[in-house]
Amino acid sequence: MTSYDLKLLDCTLRDGGYVNNWEWGFRRARDIIRTLTKARVDMVEVGFLRNVEGYHPDITVCNRIEELNELLPETYGETMFSAMAMNGNYDIGKLSPYNGKGIELIRITAHEHDIREGLAFAGKVMEKGYKLSINPINIMGYSDEELIWILKQVNQIHPYQFSIVDTFGSMKRRDLDRIVSLSDHNLDRDIRLSLHLHENMSLSCCLAQNFIDRHLGRPVAVDGSLMGMGRIPGNLPVELIADYLNEYMDKSYDIDYLMDGIQDYIAPLKGETEWGYTPAYFLSARFNLHRNYAEYYLKKGDLTNRDINHILSRFDQGKTAVFDAEYADMMYEGYKNNRIEDTEDRLKLRELLGGRDILVLAPGNSIVSYEKKIKNYIDQTDVVVISVNFIPENFPVDYAFFSNRKRLERLDQIPCKTIITSNLKGENADYIIDYNSVSGSFGEGCNSFIMLLKLLKEIRAGKIIAAGTDGYTVEGKNYYNNHIRNYTEHGNKFNMAVADTIHNLDVQVAFLTPSAYDKIRSYP
Repeated sequence: MTSYDLKLLDCTLRDGGYVNNWEWGFRRARDIIRTLTKARVDMVEVGFLRNVEGYHPDITVCNRIEELNELLPETYGETMFSAMAMNGNYDIGKLSPYNGKGIELIRITAHEHDIREGLAFAGKVMEKGYKLSINPINIMGYSDEELIWILKQVNQIHPYQFSIVDTFGSMKRRDLDRIVSLSDHNLDRDIRLSLHLHENMSLSCCLAQNFIDRHLGRPVAVDGSLMGMGRIPGNLPVELIADYLNEYMDKSYDIDYLMDGIQDYIAPLKGETEWGYTPAYFLSARFNLHRNYAEYYLKKGDLTNRDINHILSRFDQGKTAVFDAEYADMMYEGYKNNRIEDTEDRLKLRELLGGRDILVLAPGNSIVSYEKKIKNYIDQTDVVVISVNFIPENFPVDYAFFSNRKRLERLDQIPCKTIITSNLKGENADYIIDYNSVSGSFGEGCNSFIMLLKLLKEIRAGKIIAAGTDGYTVEGKNYYNNHIRNYTEHGNKFNMAVADTIHNLDVQVAFLTPSAYDKIRSYP
């Protein structure tokens, strides 16, 4: 099947914002955008242009397009960025002319009662040099004659895109066929026809596939959001339609990054406000497997959605119909077992760090509340600073240790030497340590702090001091910024296991900041 001019638009930060009042946080919003660009999503909508009081960097609703542009990454490949504005709640005079950078597509909406004013509003957007998408609210509310009238006006404006928006999620297949046919026959051929669906009747993915499979002789687009995030019951899940496009339309969206985005930023929010489906079932359905496999791997605690995706892709078809825990464990161990010869790198690290006192920095909240104490310690001692699965902004770091791919890939720049474990296959680093040589000590899965302690012991480092090792919580809200989250339903059990493992390794750790690993011990 050959591809045609079809684009995928993600509207998580804009439409998904109805769930959290658009309070994403500046860093988290930037990371979501960067993740979507790495997934090669064609268009990413970063927020609303709206008349609001002042500018708040943590909210993706802004007066000025320059404010939304602050969220964009420095590099983003072929991705186009968009914003949405509604006639009646945005003063178009605030919109600066397009200068060739940043957001280049403006999607405008208007209600049935002010559609004429909305079309005039749309024309002013084009006059400022932006690509324009016209998105009439509730297209199901228009008669055929009214829709044809709108399409004639759209042709006169001649925007980049016209969107079929099923605002109330009431569209069925025959409705889609009727509206697409009317639009396709009456809209100028070079205007892109887009589709935006809601999940009220659990039809969004089927309708989107039907729309795509028509192979209209024009450019088209489909909207969606990560995990279908949006005002209950949500939107078309962008990862589901991306997977369909990869399989049947020769697209190359990176599902791994979409899975990362869900696990890091969207799934934790869904725990607070429910909507839509669950990615675990998508992963198992994608390979036609018993759904218990995906759930089983999620409970491991040390696998990302990306990891689960890769493990399930390797399953023997004879093991798909009935859940087999023994087979699942074998596949799990095989995935993690990426052995390498690391003798040379270990010797180099022993020469550099042997006998040296080490300050291990983990990303717990305490590195913020005890920042002055940590800085004083670094200034007043001859200590080597090694961070674990992150690089702090406020502290000098000599080395960064990574065993978690998604934490490493999130970084734009790495200002220090890196030590990674061999499970991060394909990543560049200064030193690579065999994963299996440092894993396996922690009975509850894999813990990067424990892995680093084991390595430091083996290369004969000196005294080990730890800061930011706050411990696990059920909510995962004990990290110094919200874009780093690691939570488990067995928080206290994990803390006890880490404390026990430190004891069993016979490693002496002095905790510079409060740590659950120092306070909770199940041994005498």
